[in-house]
Amino acid sequence: MFFARLPMTMTGVTLTLYVVSNLGHGYGAAGIVGAASTLGMALGAPLLGRAIDRYGLRPVVAVCGMTSTAFWIAVPHLSYAVLVVCALPAGFLSVPAGSLARQILAALVPADHRRAAYSLDTILVEASFMIGPAAGIAAITSLSATVTLSGIGAIFGATALLIFLLNPPIRNSGELAPVGSVRPPLRSWLSGRLLATLLIAAGTLFCLVGTEVATLAALRANGDVGWTGLVIVVMCAASMAGGIVHGAVKRSLPQGVLMLLLVVLVLPVGLADQPWWLLMLLLIPTNLLCAPTLAATTETVSAIAPPAVRGEAMGLQDASTRLGLALGSPVVGFAIDHSSPAWGFFAAGAGGLVLAAFGLLWTSRRRPAATPALAAAVRARR
Repeated sequence: MFFARLPMTMTGVTLTLYVVSNLGHGYGAAGIVGAASTLGMALGAPLLGRAIDRYGLRPVVAVCGMTSTAFWIAVPHLSYAVLVVCALPAGFLSVPAGSLARQILAALVPADHRRAAYSLDTILVEASFMIGPAAGIAAITSLSATVTLSGIGAIFGATALLIFLLNPPIRNSGELAPVGSVRPPLRSWLSGRLLATLLIAAGTLFCLVGTEVATLAALRANGDVGWTGLVIVVMCAASMAGGIVHGAVKRSLPQGVLMLLLVVLVLPVGLADQPWWLLMLLLIPTNLLCAPTLAATTETVSAIAPPAVRGEAMGLQDASTRLGLALGSPVVGFAIDHSSPAWGFFAAGAGGLVLAAFGLLWTSRRRPAATPALAAAVRARR
C-alpha cells in the first residue's frame, strides 16, 4: 500500500507542471484540473468503499486500476478542455489506496494494537510525500512529459495488479457476515459521534494544507525559497516522530484534543516567520501532532463503524479529508493575498478550529449511537 500511494503523491506537481509548461496555461487553470480530480475522489471514496463492502476488494481494484492507468497514459495526448472533463471521473475511479490500507490493517491487526498499526501507516504516508513529489518533479524536468505521465499510469496499473493478486483480507474471520445477513442501515451507524469525527478530520486537513501554503508564501516573501525543501523535510520528520511516539504509548490523547493542540500551536507561527530557520523551528511542535491526529482519526472511525460497512466509513473519512484539503488551500490563499503570509498561519489554524469546534460541539450534545463495534469494546474492557 506504500507503493500504491507513491504515484498519487506525484500526480499533483506533475499535472500542474504539465498544464503550465506543456499546455501553456496558468497555475489557475492547473488548479481547476486538480480541483476536478479532488472532487471526483471525494465523491467516489464512499461509493467505492460501499462497493468493496458488497462485492469485495478485487472487482473494485480491477476497475479502478484499469481506469487510472488508461487516464494517465492518455493525459499527454489530451487537450486542456478534454483533460478538465476527464479529471473528475478519473478521480472518482482512482484506486482508494488510503481507505484500503486502513481496512486491511483493521482486518489483520487486533483491536488493541491498531493504534500502533495506524500510526505506522501514517508514518509511511509522510514518507511517501517526502519521496513522491520530488521524484515526480525530477522525472518531468529531466524526461519528457509523455514518459513521466505514462510512467505514473504504469505504476498505478502495476500496484493495482499486485493488490489484485495478493487480495488481502478486508475483514477478519470473526467479522465475516453470514450468508443472507442484512446490511445495517445508514442511520444505525452514521451517528453524531462519527459525523463529529469526520468534521474534526476535515479541520485537521484544512489546517495542514493551509500551513503548507502559508509556509511556502512566507519563504517566498522573505527570499528564502531555496530553503523550502529542507523546511518541508523537517516538517515531515517531525510528523513521523510524533507518529512513532503515538504508536508506542499504551494510551494517547483522543482525536479531538490532538486536533485542538495542532491548530492552537500553528496560530502564533506567523508572529516570527523569518529568518527561515526560526520559522522551521516554530513549525516543529504543530507537525509533531500531525501523524498522531490522523492516526487517532482512523482509530476512532474503525471503532465506531461496524465491520460490514467499514469500507464505506473509511471512504467517508477520505471524503472528509479531501473536503478539508479543497477548502484549506483557497481560503488560506485568499487570506494571504489580502494581507500577508503571517496571517495565512492564523487563517489555517482558525479555519481548522472552526471545523473542529462544530465536531466537538456535536459530540458533546449528542450521545453516540450504540454500534456493535462499541459494544464489543465495552465488553472487552469489562
